[in-house]
Amino acid sequence: MRDRIRALVDHPLFERAVIGLIVANAISLGLETVDPVMAAIGDLLTAFDRLVVMIFVAELALRFVASPTRFVRDPWRWFDTVIVAVALIPTTGALSALRAFRVLRGLRLISTVPAMRRVVQGLLDALPGMGSIVLLLGLIFYIFSVLTTKAFGADFPDWFGDLGRSAYTLFQIMTLESWSMGIVRPVMEAYPWAWAVFLPFILATAFTVLNLFIGVIVDAMQSEHAREAAAEREGLMGETEMILAEVRALRAEVAEMKRPPRA
Repeated sequence: MRDRIRALVDHPLFERAVIGLIVANAISLGLETVDPVMAAIGDLLTAFDRLVVMIFVAELALRFVASPTRFVRDPWRWFDTVIVAVALIPTTGALSALRAFRVLRGLRLISTVPAMRRVVQGLLDALPGMGSIVLLLGLIFYIFSVLTTKAFGADFPDWFGDLGRSAYTLFQIMTLESWSMGIVRPVMEAYPWAWAVFLPFILATAFTVLNLFIGVIVDAMQSEHAREAAAEREGLMGETEMILAEVRALRAEVAEMKRPPRA
């Protein structure tokens, strides 16, 4: 019985059906935000949502029965369980706001689609390297926040009145959103030398530190791809060795059969 269930959940058609159901559920949840659609088929969408939750619960139960050990050790299955469990929380009364979290079921595509799973795994692997970059970026922000608060806070209190406002203004400058005409040029009208503060900050953040983020992420993605390729090669080598062992055994049996019988 367990072997049949395992064959069912590992079948490619089963995975495709789950993916299709996740996409359909995400679309239906989006349609629930459209008032004309809800007025026309609101009851149908609600019934479909409940049906989807039941199917997801049954799917996870089948996966657990098929291989309890693999289910418990796979963090993506825990991720799926949490996402589905959110849908089982009553959404009436004070918990009615939790209905909005039903859209999180769309995140199950991450655990279901291997390509998306590799991307997320690469991002998770990049977190340790990104931590040091975040610390460096925080140090740069702190230094320039103190500098701009002391230098420009008196004349531009809305932008640089305190450390918090200065940090937020510098974040806007780092994103290059209206940084020149909106902030820097008005400051330069009062302080012509202000470019000597803002240009090094932009060079140190937007053109240097942020590119370090990209470099770390790309390196993590390449490492994840290399690990998967190595695992596939090891699997192929294992299968090849098994085939060779069987061929040797067959050759030995054939050679034994061809030997003339002893007198």
